[in-house]
Amino acid sequence: MHNAIVSLWILFAIWCTTCVGAQPVRFRVATYNVQNYLLKPTETRDPKPESARAKVQELIIKLNADLIGLQEIGGREALEELQTSLRVKGLDYPHAEIVPGFDTNIMVAVLSKLPFVDRRPHTNDIYQIDGKPYFISRGIAQVTVEPKKGTKITIFVAHLKSRRAIPNADQARMRLEEAKILRKKVDDLLAVDPRAMVIVMGDLNDTKDSPTWRVITSTGRARLLDTRPAELSWVRQQTILTNTLRTETWTHFYSVQDVYSRVDYILCSYNLAKMLVPDQCYVLDDPDWGLASDHRPVVVTFMLN
Repeated sequence: MHNAIVSLWILFAIWCTTCVGAQPVRFRVATYNVQNYLLKPTETRDPKPESARAKVQELIIKLNADLIGLQEIGGREALEELQTSLRVKGLDYPHAEIVPGFDTNIMVAVLSKLPFVDRRPHTNDIYQIDGKPYFISRGIAQVTVEPKKGTKITIFVAHLKSRRAIPNADQARMRLEEAKILRKKVDDLLAVDPRAMVIVMGDLNDTKDSPTWRVITSTGRARLLDTRPAELSWVRQQTILTNTLRTETWTHFYSVQDVYSRVDYILCSYNLAKMLVPDQCYVLDDPDWGLASDHRPVVVTFMLN
């Protein structure tokens, strides 16, 4: 009798463990170009004022993402300052990754509540235009996390060549070559594991349906879905909108030309797309967003089942 009771308790414990493991887990990611988050001046860039850094921190706290990809971080010291400031204000990201590149002034970075089970920084990729070699402008971060036991997600964070013209090459072609490098890293991962869950995020410095966008999203089974979040206020009204294409999705304001455009993206593989939570995917529309950056942050939420 005693053995039977013990066996029942063991079975009950196994059942409880299985049920807990089967519960859906929310996983929220964000991307944000924080525009020259520098603590010290460089030859070409000024430090970011304390008030602007505080506004960046405020918006990141509002996002409360489990993992956030950052662009234009001014080195490890700046990332540590941001990490510490967020912790003091109640948002702890104990895990961090920063990836240097050819541009030593600004870098891509990742802050995460979850530990990295794998990290592969890409810092020195080279491409050629008309036989001349060029380094990719910024490094590419590649990290893998496990938000739910047995569910691993690999995130790429990129900041592609700006649309600013340069004298020795065509900026659009440079950006396209960088996009090809980024896409190859995704394809290399999928070649090893075709069922891998993948997120590509960051400032791609180009618009939807551009050659850059088409290369990165690709086609067929390896295609990445453009999550296309809109302003939260619009998302909440989707049930009464008659034309969802009118939703406000812009993420960047270029003051020189007075142009608003969507250049910041969160793309995902189709096995993740089916777990999107639409009303928790948005562009953060803070009234004073411009005090922090010329970009607005983007957040996407998945319910992992």
